[in-house]
Amino acid sequence: MTIDFWGLGLQVVNVLILIWLLSRVFWRPISTAIAKRQEATHAMLATAQTTQSKADETLSRLLEDRNGIEMERTTLLANAATEAQEASKAILADAQKRADTLLSAAQTSVERNNETARKDNAVQASALSVDIAAKLLGRLNSPTLHNAFLASLLEAIATMSDSERASLLAADDDIQIVSAAAPTSELRDEIEKAVITALGGAPSGLSFVVDPDLINGLELRSKHFVLHNSWQADLAVVLKEMKGAA
Repeated sequence: MTIDFWGLGLQVVNVLILIWLLSRVFWRPISTAIAKRQEATHAMLATAQTTQSKADETLSRLLEDRNGIEMERTTLLANAATEAQEASKAILADAQKRADTLLSAAQTSVERNNETARKDNAVQASALSVDIAAKLLGRLNSPTLHNAFLASLLEAIATMSDSERASLLAADDDIQIVSAAAPTSELRDEIEKAVITALGGAPSGLSFVVDPDLINGLELRSKHFVLHNSWQADLAVVLKEMKGAA
């Protein structure tokens, strides 16, 4: 086998020329394009990573915000439930207080009404008792009672001061001797003499007046003076005391 060194050398030269041409004409633009492509790819990857990082950060913030909102919602609901419970307790306490106040007022009103009714009944019973006593006493009329009331009247006149008796005698209006029934002429004379003697003189006028409401007794009356001395006056005092004690 014979090797053609010239032909081999020419082929080597052709290959070298081809490689040089390819490196000068084809490979450099391609390598430059590949490098630029790689740079663009790296830039896109970097941008994508940056975008992904931002997206992850945004998602993380959203999740945190969501968790915060959920926690805030839970807190608000818990606070609202607590406030509602406290408000409910306050309303119930106020309602209970109002109910207790109304119940106490009602009990007080009932007790007051019962006490008023009791007092009214006591007053009515007292008035009825006094009325019955007046009717019973009205049936009693004897010389002994007359003498007792006359003596009581004279004693009351005697307890008056001298100035009071003098003023009564100096008055222009008549002095009335009031009795429950009209006395006889003899009894009138007896009463008149006894009264004049007790007063220490005769007044300007002395008259007899009948007042059945006295029940029994003898009283002196003038325009500005009354000397009570009768069962009517005594029963009025008794009735007043009974009403005060009721």
